[in-house]
Amino acid sequence: MAISQAIFGNDRHAARPMSQFFDRWTIGAVLLSCCVAAPIVAVFVIATGTGGEIWAHLFETVLPRYVQTTLALMIGVGLGTFILGTGTGWLVAAWDFPGRRIFEWALLLPLAVPGFVIAFVYTDILEYAGPVQGMLRALFGWTSPRDYWFPEIRSLGGAIAMLSLVLYPYVYLLSRAAFLEQSADVLEASRTLGRGPVRNFLTVAIPLARPAIVIGISLALMETLNDFGTVDFFAVQTLTLGIFDVWLNQNSVAGAAQIASTMLVFVLCLILAERFSRRQQRYHGAGRPSRRQIRMVASGPFAAFVVIVCLIPLSLGFVLPVAVLLSDAVFAADADLVDSFLQPAANSLFLSGAAALLAVAVGLFLAYAVRLRGSRLLKVLTRITGLGYAVPGAVLAVGVMIPLAAFDNWVDGYFRQIAGISTGLLLSGTVFALIFGYVVRFLALSQGAIESSLARITPSIDGAARTLGATPGRVLRDIHLPLIRGSMLSAAILVFVDGMKELPMTIVMRPFNFDTLATEVHQFAAAEQFAEASPAALAIVLTGILPVIILVRVMDRDARKREAAGTRITGTGLTRTGIK
Repeated sequence: MAISQAIFGNDRHAARPMSQFFDRWTIGAVLLSCCVAAPIVAVFVIATGTGGEIWAHLFETVLPRYVQTTLALMIGVGLGTFILGTGTGWLVAAWDFPGRRIFEWALLLPLAVPGFVIAFVYTDILEYAGPVQGMLRALFGWTSPRDYWFPEIRSLGGAIAMLSLVLYPYVYLLSRAAFLEQSADVLEASRTLGRGPVRNFLTVAIPLARPAIVIGISLALMETLNDFGTVDFFAVQTLTLGIFDVWLNQNSVAGAAQIASTMLVFVLCLILAERFSRRQQRYHGAGRPSRRQIRMVASGPFAAFVVIVCLIPLSLGFVLPVAVLLSDAVFAADADLVDSFLQPAANSLFLSGAAALLAVAVGLFLAYAVRLRGSRLLKVLTRITGLGYAVPGAVLAVGVMIPLAAFDNWVDGYFRQIAGISTGLLLSGTVFALIFGYVVRFLALSQGAIESSLARITPSIDGAARTLGATPGRVLRDIHLPLIRGSMLSAAILVFVDGMKELPMTIVMRPFNFDTLATEVHQFAAAEQFAEASPAALAIVLTGILPVIILVRVMDRDARKREAAGTRITGTGLTRTGIK
């Protein structure tokens, strides 16, 4: 929930007097917020500041196709993640069946697999020369593609399937939490009216969990908009792919900015949909403590059915891809491949580590400034900085590169005029620009985690420390940092792992001859060298498992607290009902 809060904000506090505005915390937070928000503003400025002929040309040629394909992809992924995430979330939350405790955390593991990784894995398995079609030809005696029909993996449908398999954990995580929090009184009242488990799930449980489900789908769709590797590998012409095509192939910066502004409209619609669904969430409670539902026992054929339903997304989204990557990495391992793998790995570690440290530092400064002063202007600016996670990486790449290039050109022109020398590219096309883009993209993760952790510290602690003469900086250092260091570590890990997987921004902004694990996988996969791509892909997946483990531990801790509270409230008078 910290991610959603960081992106969509909260409106609890009132504006503070203007006399509190001019201090170093507020001024520093305003300057940092403006720097982080500059790339988003730059996209709109460049898109609206050019002539209408570029927009007219895009609208007459490629833009309708990009929009149509993007909408189809989002609808497909939205339905796929809803079915997989909500279905498995309900089964794990409401039923007791063999292996449930394992599935509780294992169903989150596909979140560690990037979309472009699972795309090339299944292409290797399902293409004409792959093992599946080869086995079918050997089994039935087919000799050519004309003898049989097989679904094309490199298609819009294939992209929907791949992204649904790795993004459904967003919906599963939030919907499962919502199902666990639902009152047993409401669900049992529905069953007494003659509604079976399926009808009860469709007409009662899902409507009650609708805000959480919509938040999960919104996060999944934002990741869908950010995806470049999958749609590029499958040649699905979305708006993200259009930005690269118009900017890099047609050399039109204004056209790329206008397509990017169209993508921001999609993001805005998702944010508004999420906020609209969440505005009624306060009415879903009963206003008093109520006993939680007791899991129903699944037995016999139904228990086997539930296990299979939970096993399908886990196997397709994590087990099978990781097994293929391990197999390919073992058979492809040699000295030259290891040497070529080390430098991109070092680059990824450096970029992600630097971005994680800076994102946590900036997020801590902004969150603490809001806690100290909380002026309306500061809240608006810090909320805008949280939009970076909702904006696709390709859009941010446009917004970061253009201002930096303009600054470099201004500096170069100035020194040419006064000294007759050329300074070249100082910022754009450097590692600094890439790290800055990462911080803008992932600041919401660190800021949201730190804000939620600071909110749990009572303000009376600050007041007591200030009355003893402690400055705000010393209060932060001696009191708050020890209390929130766990959240800061979690935020740093999340930013680090997302940085390891970031592809579209890295492709556009990386310096020459500077590869990361993500770009290494993309280059090998584009060249159909799947075995060579497997070590880098496997490293990304293994790195992504760490935040999943953190999420699992947090979920287990919260579940134990809920069960203890439920035991104290309900006593021992409840029994489980079995359905056979």
